[in-house]
Amino acid sequence: MKLVMPDGSVREFEDGLDGYGVSKTISTSLSKKAIAIKVNGELKDLSDPIEDHSVIQIITVDDEEGLDIMRHTLTAQVLARAVKELYPSAKLAIGPTIRDGFYYDIAFKEPLSIDDLEKIEAKMREIINGKNTITKKIYNKKDAIGLFDKKGEPYKVSIIDETEGSDAFQIYHQDGTDFIDLCRGPHLPSLSHIGEFKLTKVAGAYWRGDSDNEMLTRIYGTAWKNKKDLDTYLHRMEEAEKRDHRKLAREMDLFHFQHETPGQVFWHHKGWTIFLELENYIREKLKADGYEEVNTPRVVSKELFVKSGHWDKFGTDEMFVCEAYGDALFALKPMNCPCHVQIYNHSQRSYRDLPVRMSEFGNCYRQEARGALHGLLRVTSLTQDDAHIFCRNDQIKDEILKLNTLIKDIYTELGFPNFFVRFSDRPEQRVGSDEIWDLAENSLKEACADAGIEWQLNPGEGAFYGPKLEFVLTDAIGREWQCATIQLDFNLPERLDAKYTDSNGETQRPVMIHRALLGTLERFIGILIEHYAGNLPLWLSPTQMVITGITSDHEDYAREIAAKYEALGIRVKVDDRNEKVGYKIREHMSAKATFVAVVGDNERNDKTITIRRLGVNKQETYGVDEFADMMLTEIKNRDTGVVETSNDN
Repeated sequence: MKLVMPDGSVREFEDGLDGYGVSKTISTSLSKKAIAIKVNGELKDLSDPIEDHSVIQIITVDDEEGLDIMRHTLTAQVLARAVKELYPSAKLAIGPTIRDGFYYDIAFKEPLSIDDLEKIEAKMREIINGKNTITKKIYNKKDAIGLFDKKGEPYKVSIIDETEGSDAFQIYHQDGTDFIDLCRGPHLPSLSHIGEFKLTKVAGAYWRGDSDNEMLTRIYGTAWKNKKDLDTYLHRMEEAEKRDHRKLAREMDLFHFQHETPGQVFWHHKGWTIFLELENYIREKLKADGYEEVNTPRVVSKELFVKSGHWDKFGTDEMFVCEAYGDALFALKPMNCPCHVQIYNHSQRSYRDLPVRMSEFGNCYRQEARGALHGLLRVTSLTQDDAHIFCRNDQIKDEILKLNTLIKDIYTELGFPNFFVRFSDRPEQRVGSDEIWDLAENSLKEACADAGIEWQLNPGEGAFYGPKLEFVLTDAIGREWQCATIQLDFNLPERLDAKYTDSNGETQRPVMIHRALLGTLERFIGILIEHYAGNLPLWLSPTQMVITGITSDHEDYAREIAAKYEALGIRVKVDDRNEKVGYKIREHMSAKATFVAVVGDNERNDKTITIRRLGVNKQETYGVDEFADMMLTEIKNRDTGVVETSNDN
């Protein structure tokens, strides 16, 4: 048989070879590392047959997909077996991989705690040392149900019973044991390919994510191909825990959440100061780039969302819906674009008017599952730094170039110089014809080429109305955050009847470019707090300076300086509490005040101020006016200040 290799070349192999046989024919060393095979874009076990003229790629643990397969095998074949050997009455539910790791949902008779993980880990290492081979067998539905029913695994029986349209179920056996598990695969051919791992935590999880079902125990873990990678990851997680924006928000008195308003932020004064500074920063950028700021209603009729396609996309599961004016249905808007089209349509437009750049700090609402809410990073009430550009086809490239420059400038100024771009093409659920999608995707790719934007393909993840560019930034400890987006849309202008008159007096449809720079302000503030570990740039810092006297005799001088600085627009406060100076300094540093100033006899006599900066282990003395000028220059330039990075970057 003839097979197409990853480089496009064609090689001939014996008929009937499986993935292992193909890898061995290519190279003995490759066959020792091979763990799976990709056939025509689909991952398969090495034992699966291969059809003639297939496009193939041998997968090893060094591949990203190979690492995921190793993690999958670790949870389904090692963690699950270890639990069954230690707790024979436990019932296995599901065990998928997640980003950087895996979990397994299991029903235990007695509660499991974090202290039990060490014992489970030890049993897992014992199992791995056995280096058992793994064999896949295919069962029909009746036999598969019977197999797991006999083993007393009701969740597996339920999964099989509720699976429609299939009579072939993959069940993996570990040779030399009676352990089996139902799995989509593929799996490692043997446990000898497993690298380093660690179980990280336990949590509760409802069966099938439904709170009406029983609560199961979820065991989380992470796995990597070697100890170095594992240690790097664990160090990064330790850093992430220290930087958790929810923890820092309590220390800095920024915001809080309450169960009465799930996913909606109670902004305290200091947190709202950050919000407004960031909003005004983006507003300045947009004004300089020719945007017109608008504001649109929060509550919108179902009728408009049906026309735009958002009702079918989001529906009542993801939108907050209410009845008003009789039995008419309304919803809190989940996005701004349909409303922006209404403003565009309110005036007659000529080709000379385009492009129209319309921006809004729009309040949107999305009904997220309670379990998915995560501080500022996942909320139900969000503020998008949203904009829509209505332009002609011949203006697309210039607008994409302009947006790319704007996004690069903003991220660099905010302290995120490292980012990459993903190109997300048509999703399975979408509006519009294939011809329109072809036009949109090709137009966006051409614009990227002209703008010098290099991208990685992110298949099937575009918006339901058009292809998307996703700007993914890297923070101080190496985590990736998808923030800015640019979507090219030929569909909504058609659906919502947006038009303009061309130079010949004929009616045309504008192209609509959706774009967000930060994404949502709430989420981006969470990212900023974690990136800077709370030590925000001076211009964003809610408390730019605290001044304290060495004794009460120096408080008048402290207030004199504070009054001068306040008049210059510096956010400053005086701490006149009857506490020791060292205690005050430590407390304000913990609360992430950028500067703590101490004044005594020397400072009062010399008209100076002694400063300690957050993140800098020394103090310096300056003239009062001199230091004011230094602060104002740093604020004006929006310097990023001190960024503490992880050692593994």
